[in-house]
Amino acid sequence: MDGAEIHEAVLTLLAIDRAGAEAVCLAPNIRQRHVINHLTGNESKDEVRNVLVESARIARGKIRDITSVTASDIDALIFPGGFGAAKNLCDYAFKGPDCSVNPEVARLANDVHAAGKPIGTVCIAPVIAAKLFGAKRPQITIGTDKNTAKDIERMGAKHVPGPAKEIVVDQKQKLVSTPAYMLAGSIKEAAVGIEKLVDAVIRLA
Repeated sequence: MDGAEIHEAVLTLLAIDRAGAEAVCLAPNIRQRHVINHLTGNESKDEVRNVLVESARIARGKIRDITSVTASDIDALIFPGGFGAAKNLCDYAFKGPDCSVNPEVARLANDVHAAGKPIGTVCIAPVIAAKLFGAKRPQITIGTDKNTAKDIERMGAKHVPGPAKEIVVDQKQKLVSTPAYMLAGSIKEAAVGIEKLVDAVIRLA
């Protein structure tokens, strides 16, 4: 509710490792928009956290500030979901289709795309791809949520509805997406789509 969806992030890391590839974890060194107490679901109004520091928990300390990473450093880029993608990497959670993407996230994603390297987006993260590449009318999915699908269309992308276990691959734009916890009822269901996404991204790299 305030950062990366941990199951999605870990499943992505696991799929990358199983495929024999190396994950390079990165995050922006910025203040988290807010902190949620996941036990109560309420905002912790007096608590302040940093996105890079919190992301380092998931990466077990092996992480880089996104400002230090260029398209030449990586073969592909994958964004796990979670509200952090819509609150910290961009502000879609607050502004909908009028959102903007964090400048460093936009820089790296645009450079990776311009280099002809693939980008994968999980759960709500496809809104980032819609915002950055909407003018190219890419095909992406967030599942079946009608309101989010409409917003994606308003940003220029073509939304393709689909189940949690499936992916949408835009071969021309080298964009891969899967709904994960936008639809998944269990971790194993989310895992199927994420594993397919990682495999597709690696094949496109």
